[in-house]
Amino acid sequence: MIRIYEWLRINASGLMHQKRFWIFFAVIILVACMIFLISPPSSFPQGEVFTVHAGDSLQQISNNLKNENVIRSVFAFRTSAIILGGEHKIIAGDYLLDKKENALVLAYRLINGSFHLQTVKITIPEGWCAYEITDYLGKTLLKFDKKQFLALAEKNEGYLFPDTYFVSPTAKPEEIIDLMKNNFAAKISAVQKQILASGHSESDIIKMASILEGEALPADRPKVAGILWRRLALGMPLQVDSTFKYINEKNSYDLTADDLKIDSPYNTYINKGLPPTPINNPGLNSILAAITPVKTKYLYFLTEKDGTIHYAVTFAEHVANKVRYLK
Repeated sequence: MIRIYEWLRINASGLMHQKRFWIFFAVIILVACMIFLISPPSSFPQGEVFTVHAGDSLQQISNNLKNENVIRSVFAFRTSAIILGGEHKIIAGDYLLDKKENALVLAYRLINGSFHLQTVKITIPEGWCAYEITDYLGKTLLKFDKKQFLALAEKNEGYLFPDTYFVSPTAKPEEIIDLMKNNFAAKISAVQKQILASGHSESDIIKMASILEGEALPADRPKVAGILWRRLALGMPLQVDSTFKYINEKNSYDLTADDLKIDSPYNTYINKGLPPTPINNPGLNSILAAITPVKTKYLYFLTEKDGTIHYAVTFAEHVANKVRYLK
């Protein structure tokens, strides 16, 4: 009996050791699997932005993360979020994936709204049109919808104030439009009395200012404005070249005789009056020049490539200036 007991005791002890070994082994495998499942995939979209939409469930967010190759496992991410107590606490917004992060870290970021986004400085020069602004923002901001922005910007041409702005790198088109329009409204409110005193509508002032942006350097704009307002009063066509950039993207030195005959409402050689809309977004200097033009005896002007302007009283003098300065 003693020998049988000893045998059972020894074998039972061996079985316990085996059981512990296999439990330990299973735990190691489980931990290794979890570490693998929460680790970032090799195709992790570093440098991209992941968006959590308001109202998204944890399951939707997990699926979206998986579909965009941000996580390896939906289960691992959901489990991480639940362990961190954030099953219903994930904060909507745009998250910059600035470096590879595992599912546990990502879950923590989404629960705490750690976006990792810093504002971006954007500078819109005076005289840029909607297309130029769109192209610039498309290269500067993340996931920027150029098509949507251009559609909005073209409707607001002339009223998107050129300035330096600080925005989120994931700013939406409508946010940028509102920002620039509000800035325009603030700037124009300071000169409303002067606009009323000018005898011209705000719309015409902005159209004229946009032409001045393309026709003259700041110092010459009040004098050129005087010439152009006078031409309008006399019923003459403006005959300015700057509107062709809006028609066919050509400047004065690229225009041909055929270009001057293009059938477009923006062709001021064949149409009298101001163009139907501004041709760009003018700065305050051009707006003020349009509001307070300088009256002179001149009716004609031409601009050299370096920006130097030569004025003439008569058309004959203007032709002589062309021969002399535009060889």
